[in-house]
Amino acid sequence: MLSLQDIGKEIQAARKFQNMKQAELAKFVGISRTTLSDLERGRISELGYVKISVLLAVLGLDLKIVPANSGRPTLEDLMDDNQGME
Repeated sequence: MLSLQDIGKEIQAARKFQNMKQAELAKFVGISRTTLSDLERGRISELGYVKISVLLAVLGLDLKIVPANSGRPTLEDLMDDNQGME
């Protein structure tokens, strides 16, 4: 599962890649530079969906919803595979 800390790291990487300063991005999105800094450093426990989605949109990023197992085998799949090897 993607955490807010993971999202913050991605935001920081995209911001730096685009040579954008924290103050510039924060002002554009309508949050404080301190809030953006805390997000990027994993020191914030909550930031609303709208603010996160605006941050991502400004940076050309998007969230994607996928099934939780993301194509990984389930326990049942592994057990079935193991039984076939016996």
